[in-house]
Amino acid sequence: MFNNNQTNIIIMDFKKSILNLLLYLVLSPVIIYIILGLARLAGSTYEMTNGETFIIWLLMAIVIRLAIEKKS
Repeated sequence: MFNNNQTNIIIMDFKKSILNLLLYLVLSPVIIYIILGLARLAGSTYEMTNGETFIIWLLMAIVIRLAIEKKS
């Protein structure tokens, strides 16, 4: 079905996708805390539950992925 070269390309794409996902998941909370820090400097206070933080974390990872990836 797949020759050796095609299999290597699929594996490399899979590894690249996993590494990108991890990168976005690491960048997401950093950006969230920067935004919250700027809001605190402006005088606002925000309280977030663990569930809200988790949802925002995942959504920010998706937004970062969409913003960074090149459109084809």
